[in-house]
Amino acid sequence: MDRRKFLATGAGLALGGLATRAMASPLSDMAVKAAIRGSINAEELGVRPGAVDDQSRNFQKMLDAAGERGAPVFLPPGDYVVSNIRFPRETRLIGVPGTTRIVYGGGGFLFAAEDASTVDFTGLSIDGANRPLDEQAQALVDMRRVASFTMDRCEVTDSARSAIALERVSGSVERSTITGAADYALYSVEAGRMRIVSNVVADCADGGILVHRWEAATDGSIVTNNHIERIGARSGGTGQYGNGINVFRADNVIVANNHVADCAFSAIRANSASNVHITGNQCLRSGETAVYSEFSFEGAVISSNIVDGAAVGISIANSNEGGRMAVCNGNIVRNLVDEAPYEAFEAVGFGIGISVEADAAVTGNVIEKAPRYGMMLGWGPFLRNVAATGNVIRMAGEGIAVSVVEGAGSAIVADNIIEAVGRGVVGYRWADPATGDLAGDDETRFAHLRVERNLVS
Repeated sequence: MDRRKFLATGAGLALGGLATRAMASPLSDMAVKAAIRGSINAEELGVRPGAVDDQSRNFQKMLDAAGERGAPVFLPPGDYVVSNIRFPRETRLIGVPGTTRIVYGGGGFLFAAEDASTVDFTGLSIDGANRPLDEQAQALVDMRRVASFTMDRCEVTDSARSAIALERVSGSVERSTITGAADYALYSVEAGRMRIVSNVVADCADGGILVHRWEAATDGSIVTNNHIERIGARSGGTGQYGNGINVFRADNVIVANNHVADCAFSAIRANSASNVHITGNQCLRSGETAVYSEFSFEGAVISSNIVDGAAVGISIANSNEGGRMAVCNGNIVRNLVDEAPYEAFEAVGFGIGISVEADAAVTGNVIEKAPRYGMMLGWGPFLRNVAATGNVIRMAGEGIAVSVVEGAGSAIVADNIIEAVGRGVVGYRWADPATGDLAGDDETRFAHLRVERNLVS
């Protein structure tokens, strides 16, 4: 993907556009005074706003001096061109939102911290200017092993790699705008108690918000109330990139009340993430599966989401890899398409509303306009203890496809309303239909399957 062309698609969200306008309203005089009370004015330590020359040397000296005193630094409105800044153990930088701009001057990295106790950013605009970063720099803001990291009311724009990278960091990123990253907006790995709340993320070429761990373990991050849109998959693949929110090997994560639109692959993708909560999100125009819980997980609650536009609405998959135990209820899934950004590995394809495999209750969902199946229960022998009850399915190729392959486990399909479909409930052997309508005139019975009290019209 040509990055210039990709970023050009967000013309309405350039620095003067929607995303910036959403967060750049200046603090009131009273709020600014409260924020800077007790701080050191940067000009007192030789750092001047609007200076033409690079101020990296003075900027570093300023931070070191302030760190020794344990004092915050106030950066008056204006531009500060700096590079290769390493934070001391304690760093607190305060600016005026939308007017205090730190511009990366190139030649290495911008901000880095290792083994720090406190790093706080408030009201800063950080501009990468699309200048190259060294290979060692993961992002414009590269934090490693920081006990307390806070970013509030900031902007991070136009990074040649990721915008923010957090490795073994605790803290929060809140009320900030992150746009135009060549890789990811925010990459958090091995987090401790991270809160990623009420941010705007847009026009990033490979991913939005990533919560990862190197090995599966409790993470506990909270990702809520973010507005994420136009996330590409510049690096290609079949879902490794192009996701609005991606949770990988991180257990006990909450992903709630986010608005996610126009992602190349998934709005929300949880991979090998146990006890994940995916609730109350709006997922619009996803290029592949809108909401995914896949591979080796135990425990997923996917509820009260709206999925409008995707190749697959919700997929709870990979029981062959240990993926099991889920509740999928109260979701609206609609306007699906039978196409995706890559060729399907298996003949089942796309155009499916909700797909589940093992130890799952699928109840109270409404599915409309699914070209292939409203629901798919199991794949070959990978079906076990699935209850699909009390759902409404309209305008689908077929209402519910359920596996009848030898070795498939128990499933119940009951009390669903299925309207305007080719057939109501159909048994499948892998990708091939093996029965007529089990909710209609086909009286074939299978020991593992109970189909009853469905209303098909």
